[in-house]
Amino acid sequence: MTTETAPAHGLRLGLRANLAQFGLLVAVNALVGGMLGQERVVLPLLAGRVFHLSAYTAALTYIVAFGATKAVTNFFAGTLSDRYGRKPVLVAGWLFALPVPLLLIWAPAWGWVVAANVLLGVNQGLTWSTTVIMKIDLVGPARRGLAMGINEAAGYVALAATAVATGTIAAHAGLRPEPFFLGIAYAALGLGLSSLVVRETRDHARLEAAAQVSAARPDHHKDLTTGRIAWITSARDKALSAASQAGMANNLNDALAWGVFPLLFASHGLSVARIGLLGALYPAVWGFGQLFTGWWSDRIGRKHLITAGMLLQALAIAVVATGGTFGVWALAQVLLGLGTALVYPTLLAVIGDVAHPAWRARAVGVYRLWRDGGFAEGALLAGVLADAYGLTTAVWAVAALTAASGLVVAVRMYETHPRPVAEA
Repeated sequence: MTTETAPAHGLRLGLRANLAQFGLLVAVNALVGGMLGQERVVLPLLAGRVFHLSAYTAALTYIVAFGATKAVTNFFAGTLSDRYGRKPVLVAGWLFALPVPLLLIWAPAWGWVVAANVLLGVNQGLTWSTTVIMKIDLVGPARRGLAMGINEAAGYVALAATAVATGTIAAHAGLRPEPFFLGIAYAALGLGLSSLVVRETRDHARLEAAAQVSAARPDHHKDLTTGRIAWITSARDKALSAASQAGMANNLNDALAWGVFPLLFASHGLSVARIGLLGALYPAVWGFGQLFTGWWSDRIGRKHLITAGMLLQALAIAVVATGGTFGVWALAQVLLGLGTALVYPTLLAVIGDVAHPAWRARAVGVYRLWRDGGFAEGALLAGVLADAYGLTTAVWAVAALTAASGLVVAVRMYETHPRPVAEA
């Protein structure tokens, strides 16, 4: 089956056929990533320097709140987008974003920061999940890896650029309020574009479902309950369940990079500006790398890229644990970005490969529930270990868990995209 299918009502599947809307959704997801990027450098420093939190577990509560909220919201984003359409869910996500930078600017106590991250988790869960689902809807099966690579690249390059910008602003103007002015602009622009210009894509998924040959696996037919979909994605299907645990491990180590790495670098005397550069280097390499790795997975398959990426992440985290200079840490951030680039769009492509179009949005929601649950688990694990044994021990523990996850993929996952499908 090619992706350029034209039914009677004029809808077509394929990247070229839907380039304008696809490009618009890329821009929207860049704004989603920017909302997260405003926090990556500033918030860990804000915890200690403004709110005087000395315990690592307490300082990382904002990541726990963000990760737990985003994980649950991801699940409901898939279900709601199947029931009510993709666009209403996207718009609702941007409404939750509006108060976030204002709360961060005016927060008189750390609890306000935690509350802001609950809202940010809802925003990210609704908007990022929906842009993923909408792009999968538009492009069809042949360019799914490329589409996910472009989507994730846009979000994480914007995250990296915003991290650099906020770090630079904070170094010159202080930690509040100026670094969060970018967030105000992102939220307003994202809401405007999503409300006025983005179009609904649910009918594209219905078009693909109508044209799709029945799945070879009898438990993957289109008429499934949400509970059954959750079971298949989490445990029953070897590829989907392996992808879910790998996504969780990936975001577990991303929580480490977000919350612990800046504290580790600061403990060695690095300036705010240099911490900002390191904080941006990892998502920048990750973001740009996905432009290639998503396309690559369409050519050679998914499994080996995911396995290699998880093991490379583990190596990079170990280099952070053994390093003590800016140069070594910069190398580690590059390696971590490359490893994550191999994994991130490819895992999403696996979900799109296996799940039937009729329940694919809910499968994406279940996968992202597991994946973003890793934020909360990583922050809790890193905080407890750092308080008890020090920052370096926390880093080593996450490196070991990431390596173990890569081995699970190597043993359990089957290849979901063994042959390229030509786009007409």
